[in-house]
Amino acid sequence: MPIYVGLLRAVNLGGKNAVSMGRLRELMADLGMEDARTLLQSGNVIFRSDIRSPAKVEKVLEDGIEKCFGLKTEFFVRTVEEMNTIVAANPFPREAKQDPGHLVVGFLKAAPESAAVTALQQAIVGREIVRAVGRHSYVVYPDGIGRSKLTSALIEKKLGTRGTGRNWNTVLKLHALANELGGR
Repeated sequence: MPIYVGLLRAVNLGGKNAVSMGRLRELMADLGMEDARTLLQSGNVIFRSDIRSPAKVEKVLEDGIEKCFGLKTEFFVRTVEEMNTIVAANPFPREAKQDPGHLVVGFLKAAPESAAVTALQQAIVGREIVRAVGRHSYVVYPDGIGRSKLTSALIEKKLGTRGTGRNWNTVLKLHALANELGGR
């Protein structure tokens, strides 16, 4: 059975879109997902499913979260192999080692066009650095994320696709848990 990592967009932020991780695990079981494990309170879940298409898994989960929580949001689902590639393809290894909390991976619904990535890079007014690899963006926020003008709304607008971000520490934890569930 394939192992997936599911990332919920915009939950448990500032008291909005509250989703209990315990209830999320119950929902996963109700939807036929197995061995669901959550990480942190930000909507990260690792699980098994007999559905062979990540896009189909996303649809099942999005419909389920709306019915269960009354929350219309998006899931971004990746396979273990994709998580391995995300870690291996990181264009910022020095930043990942020295300041992983300020390196964010954006999990995108679609791979952006190169012109869109260039437009995003040109829109940066601070010291942030952006690279895109397939359906993922990597953003370094050397001065921190909180005051940066490079917001998720700007990133989505320029790239022309929806996304959700996780810092490098969280990405590594999700990667490890997915591989652990896979028996590696």
